[in-house]
Amino acid sequence: MTSPDQPDFAKSGGLITAVTVDAATSEVLMVAFMNADAYARTLSTGLVHYWSRSRGKLWCKGETSGNVQRLVELRVDCDADAVVVRVDQTGPSCHEGFRSCFYRTVTPEGRFEVDAERLASPEEIYGTASAPDAGA
Repeated sequence: MTSPDQPDFAKSGGLITAVTVDAATSEVLMVAFMNADAYARTLSTGLVHYWSRSRGKLWCKGETSGNVQRLVELRVDCDADAVVVRVDQTGPSCHEGFRSCFYRTVTPEGRFEVDAERLASPEEIYGTASAPDAGA
């Protein structure tokens, strides 16, 4: 049973959805996942941590790139199985070098069109030709 002051990590295999937004503009920066450890470390350090499903490990946003997210506010939804993470973002939040992971618009024909400026290339961010996965 979940405490009234804890997210319900049991509903989705130990994970909750984390929608990360810029605290100043409310722009959606990314969507990722947190387990109980990521949630606790985010609260205790003030730096946002996530659980990488593909890598199977905890990660602090910006630990490789330096593009950290500093926690401003954490909000939980009515079912306690998702959070909105309001942050001060340093640099791009997207591993592709865009401010937001939502840098493409879907046209009426179903095509993806880039409608944002790339702030840095993955090579500039990570020093390699390919960026690590985003941790989703």
